[in-house]
Amino acid sequence: MKKLVLILLALTIVAGCGGGRKVTRLDPASTQDLSGKWNDTDARLVAEEMIQDCLGRPWLTEFVSANTKKPAVVVGRIRNKSSEHIDTEVFTIDFERELINSGQVDFVANTLERDDVHEEREYQRDYASEETVKQLRNELGADFILLGSVKTIVDQEGGKQVKFYQTDLELIDVESSRKVWIGTKKIKKGISQGSTKW
Repeated sequence: MKKLVLILLALTIVAGCGGGRKVTRLDPASTQDLSGKWNDTDARLVAEEMIQDCLGRPWLTEFVSANTKKPAVVVGRIRNKSSEHIDTEVFTIDFERELINSGQVDFVANTLERDDVHEEREYQRDYASEETVKQLRNELGADFILLGSVKTIVDQEGGKQVKFYQTDLELIDVESSRKVWIGTKKIKKGISQGSTKW
């Protein structure tokens, strides 16, 4: 009898462990929208479309013909003014990637990255050989800075919700503060949740 109780107990424990978590690997380029909140697909689509629009506008050809060089661009702050948490650093990297990969602009490290570069040059000044030490005050200055924000409007009734996201970007001439491009990308999502409350 004791042996039977131990076997039943062991089977119960094994059965209880069987309903664990299942992990499935997904293609990073696939669209997975589980909650209806801002996600990686939204960030990627916004970056690709907005940077393509930005680089196709007259400011770029005007700058190149006036200066006979590619403009240097830095991505500044992308502010989250939405009603949910959005990791704007991931968002910023998407913009940087699209700008760099276009081959049409030179790209300057952002403020946080420059701090790390400054530390490295200070270290080299003290410890690197004279032939390999990198000089201070020899950085490429940005001609333009890209700034922006993400905003949301949420409308809901019963088990239905509509989320509207608007991303606004502005490219600003660093020397004159003149805005040379403004872009907007809108995303609208409809979410149904049965009779469950939000």
